[in-house]
Amino acid sequence: MKRRDFLAQGGSLGLPLYAQTMAQTTAPRYTGKPALKITDIQPFLVGVGGRNLCFVKVLTDGGITGWGEAYSVGPDEATVATIRDFKSWLTGKDPRNVEYLWATMYNFTRFPGGAVINAALSGIEHALWDISGKAAGLPVHMLLGGKCREKIRVYQSAGGRTPAELAESAKRLVAKYGYTALKMSPNPPGFHTLPANAVTRAAGQRAEAARNAVGEGVDLAFDAHATIFEPIRAFQMAEALKPARPLFLEEPLRMENVDALAALKHKLEIPLATGECLYTKYEFREILERQAADIVQPDICIAGGVMEQKKIAAMAEAHYVVVAPHNPMGPLATMVNVHFAASTPNFLILEYHPDDTAPRKDLIKDPILVKDGYLPIPDKPGWGYEINEEAFKHYPPKPWRRGFAFRADGSPSYI
Repeated sequence: MKRRDFLAQGGSLGLPLYAQTMAQTTAPRYTGKPALKITDIQPFLVGVGGRNLCFVKVLTDGGITGWGEAYSVGPDEATVATIRDFKSWLTGKDPRNVEYLWATMYNFTRFPGGAVINAALSGIEHALWDISGKAAGLPVHMLLGGKCREKIRVYQSAGGRTPAELAESAKRLVAKYGYTALKMSPNPPGFHTLPANAVTRAAGQRAEAARNAVGEGVDLAFDAHATIFEPIRAFQMAEALKPARPLFLEEPLRMENVDALAALKHKLEIPLATGECLYTKYEFREILERQAADIVQPDICIAGGVMEQKKIAAMAEAHYVVVAPHNPMGPLATMVNVHFAASTPNFLILEYHPDDTAPRKDLIKDPILVKDGYLPIPDKPGWGYEINEEAFKHYPPKPWRRGFAFRADGSPSYI
């Protein structure tokens, strides 16, 4: 291009001619897309096994629909009512402004939310990301920074009343799904009513049986489920489990006293994991600041959703802590976690429940399935598959709550 022609077309002498020419000829122009608006938000309760799943459907005026999953905390109708209330706050807004809509729900709730509020907020937030991915024609993980791995390592929980039953369950799961890690309860049946010494001894026997069953090539994790109140008892259980070389001990203590948890963590010689009962970056800040965990376990269906879990993971990364998301809910929750895990450098492993049998397989179209202990990462827009809404009518919800547990003297224990 001649100099006089270049200047005539608006070129500037402030940049080299070649640089301005390249800018004019190669820089993409953003033409913008019509704004989307939320037109409806619909919650669905679906009865699956012994609890309900709470799905969230967000509709837009552009014909794009997004799906999310809220945590089932027990009073599930309260979560449904909260989702319906949030609908009046968000209708008419662009669903792609995820941070803005998250802050609208979180800030205007007035007080920091608990289980019900954060479950509702999380489920809606998932659906906003699904819409954003579909609108962009990209899988959600590409909106979160792209893939930093090619597949997602998962584990399943083995069960059994006796050490022998637990060992058989562990072998069966490894043989069927190729898992490289398993989780299990160290507690024997009826542990609430047993002397502490009996529980500790049984935990060691269960761990030994599982290790002998699967060999050294499979990681074993143990979940005490926050049922231990005294730090010394939690330490004794960890010592009993230590010969099995655990991947981690999950929730060895209640979560209310972070100082006690931190003191325990610094005494243990096995990794300590916790976090399923915590909400948002604000509660995880204290855990990380006090160095109270080696592994954090936020639940994407109640901790605040995808972006909030990404923020938690980033905070954890700065503290040299890895993330192993809690994931006991439905198949959509698994898919949301897959996108999180794909884009998160300090992800460790994901809790998993197989989607190859009914009713879970009926709730989604074209589910992703585990192979050799890993899940593939979808490349379709949004989450990568759709909920089968038609199947909901076959699985009506039922009133549900966590069970009760009492000690030998009749006092309430922890569950």
